[in-house]
Amino acid sequence: MTTGASSKKTARPGKNGQGHKSARAATSRTGLGIRERISGAWNDLLARPLTDYVMITCIVVILSCLGVVMVYSSSMTWSLEEGGSVWGTAVRQGIMIGVGFFAMWLALMFRPQTIRNLANAFLVVSILLLFAVQVPGIGTGREEVGSQSWIALGPVQFQPSEIAKVAIAVWGAHYLAGKGPVKHWLNNHLMRFAAVGAFMATLIFLEGDAGMAMSFVLVVVFMLLFAGIAIGWIVIAGILFFAALVVLALGGGFRSNRFEVYFDALFGNFSDVRGIAFQSYQGFLSLADGSGLGVGLGQSRAKWFYLPEAKNDFIFAIIGEELGLWGGALVIALFAGLLYFGLRTAKRSHDPFLSLMAATLTASVVSQAFINIGYVIGLLPVTGIQLPMISAGGTSAIITLASMGLLISCARHEPETVSAMASYGLPALDRVLGLREPTSELTTSNASLRQRGSVREGSAGTSTRDSKSAKHKGASHKDARQRFGEPVTARRPSRGTSPSSPGGSGVQSEASTREAGRVRNQPTSASRDSRGSSMRGTGARDGRSRSGRREERPRR
Repeated sequence: MTTGASSKKTARPGKNGQGHKSARAATSRTGLGIRERISGAWNDLLARPLTDYVMITCIVVILSCLGVVMVYSSSMTWSLEEGGSVWGTAVRQGIMIGVGFFAMWLALMFRPQTIRNLANAFLVVSILLLFAVQVPGIGTGREEVGSQSWIALGPVQFQPSEIAKVAIAVWGAHYLAGKGPVKHWLNNHLMRFAAVGAFMATLIFLEGDAGMAMSFVLVVVFMLLFAGIAIGWIVIAGILFFAALVVLALGGGFRSNRFEVYFDALFGNFSDVRGIAFQSYQGFLSLADGSGLGVGLGQSRAKWFYLPEAKNDFIFAIIGEELGLWGGALVIALFAGLLYFGLRTAKRSHDPFLSLMAATLTASVVSQAFINIGYVIGLLPVTGIQLPMISAGGTSAIITLASMGLLISCARHEPETVSAMASYGLPALDRVLGLREPTSELTTSNASLRQRGSVREGSAGTSTRDSKSAKHKGASHKDARQRFGEPVTARRPSRGTSPSSPGGSGVQSEASTREAGRVRNQPTSASRDSRGSSMRGTGARDGRSRSGRREERPRR
């Protein structure tokens, strides 16, 4: 009884505050546990095989739907003036987003090998379109927007430069995937790709669209960076890019005015708010009116003929005014999430073609978004580049969503995702869309496919063709082991197998292994005789030893 009472007394908090200290310690442990649970939940989300596929799809759909809403909100006054209905631009943008979703579905329906086979044709068509837009009567837009960058086919208008950005990413991934190390500093595959990219960028610049040309150059630079070009070349490209900006800034005209406005906005001193700085100044006023929580969806005052291009280039200013700082931060967070999961898809892919294509498409779309947001908030000069999936525009919405379909296809073909779908079946969304089950086969170039087809056709011919197929198969096994390591289910090489045997890995085929086993298990006559004599000698010695032991036993 006394012991129990004393233990109860010691358990109570004393006057020195030990009980309060233990309570604070328990509270701190509880807070640490919450952080650990949040970190564990995030790590568990990242460990799931379908995370990249689901997250990229959700981000693309959310950005597209938000774009339709904001285009409607920012264009109702201009639509009412132009067509007599506040729904005109919004309905047109909704149709374009629907067509873009259809293009994204088509991109998901194509196998990665099919996309790689069409890469050369895609590049040739995009170059022909860049040439066609230079022809008077075919290319339009010089009088309307100051750059001849559109092709009109009846009621349909599109920008070939938007198609060229996706084409150079797909073709670059096809051309650079699986290439060996650079042997010459100039005559190599990276320099040849850079030459093609520079040629196409020159065609885009000749259209009069410097902003789109710079955006295209960024796609080429991202592809070279992900393909493993030396950092020194990237530094040289950066110096040349900066020199081109200086030439544009000192060249006069509206481009020089944009740089002047940029420096005025950077230092907070607008000199001509009714002239060249009118648009940037009105964008700043819109962001300032939005403050933290915004004035409310549809309640923008800048769209009442104050802010030019409110539905296109400066739609982020309308987002900041109506949805406030939190709305703008949400858009930035969505694009940051797209960058994270897109690059994670490229890192987790085992196919070099899919890895390069995913990384380049992700970087191109996100960099375009951050350039648009940067010049709206005054961190970059105004370039006229639209906000992807949010700004009003037909070609931009369709081509961007098609490229996002290619990115989602790369996420569907991650090894863990392929294994999960093969084990547990397709997700509900894939069954609704009618998508086929992804495969784990690595894509190959057209040359290797033709070589493999010729080897297969000649497999029933002479022994020379058989040796060629064996060498080709051995090279493919060797490349696979160099890239991914030795498989855990591989057979161990037998003692009589050399690493230089057909197959290139020292692993015998199943038939040869069984044949070698039968030969080893079938003794020759000499070995049988020697084995018999040895067995007889052993038996005699055993008999003598047994008889000797029997003789040594004492008689009873």
